[in-house]
Amino acid sequence: MNDNIYLPHLMTIEKITQEAPGVKTFRLKFKDEEEARNFEFKAGQFGEYSVFGEGESTFCIASSPTRKGYIECTFREAGKVTSALAKLEEGQTMGFRGPFGNTFPIDEWKGKNLLFIAGGIALPPMRCVIWNALDTRENFNNISILYGAKSVADLVYKHELKEWEERPDVNLVTTVDPGGETPDWKGDIGFVPSVLEKMNPSPENTIAIVCGPPVMIKFTFPVLDKLGFQAENIYTTLENRMKCGVGKCGRCNVGSQYVCKDGPVFSRIQLEALPAEY
Repeated sequence: MNDNIYLPHLMTIEKITQEAPGVKTFRLKFKDEEEARNFEFKAGQFGEYSVFGEGESTFCIASSPTRKGYIECTFREAGKVTSALAKLEEGQTMGFRGPFGNTFPIDEWKGKNLLFIAGGIALPPMRCVIWNALDTRENFNNISILYGAKSVADLVYKHELKEWEERPDVNLVTTVDPGGETPDWKGDIGFVPSVLEKMNPSPENTIAIVCGPPVMIKFTFPVLDKLGFQAENIYTTLENRMKCGVGKCGRCNVGSQYVCKDGPVFSRIQLEALPAEY
């Protein structure tokens, strides 16, 4: 096993899925079988994904630690590195460093209800813990998922959304922004915070996991407050600003915290202790 945190593992792109315009999921397998056997991670951790000669980009591990033999990442083509990633094809080699960061305290949630609230491209870090919970379904009570995007085309993991919708042990609510619906759209129409308020979930024995654009989180937290959710039962994951992954570059420094080392998973209590700039 490689002990050098700066030296990437060599990964083969086993499968590429086009999720939405400009959004792809890569399924990656370790080229080294020993590295594959020894690799472990937990829900919420992230990695550095590299295209040799172009650089590396930071995003979560989108697959669940319960699924062995591979890891998955989902990314939007937005800059130099992600554009280079998007040009790669199945069978090609890329780099991966990780896992880094802290984790969702899923073991502490046993016996509780789970409410997942996600917006747009922020479903990938949520997908990891959703599948973790579904693969150990006996550990949890009710599981609800609220997921919204700008339009029907922008919804990611469409096949998995269908699977979750058909499961009797999951309550899935999907929504798109007004104007983003199609003639055959059967989900909700409205912004995530307003749909959440309409759902009116009970805060009793419930953990809320929120992940989305900052504006979505900003307007979702007051709704959770109104519904009676306590700050210690609300979690989110932050990925913006992270670069090196190990607290050396300082790009993700907020007050005394480094998102890459002290996060990316934060409870709302921890978020409230951060400077207002975040």
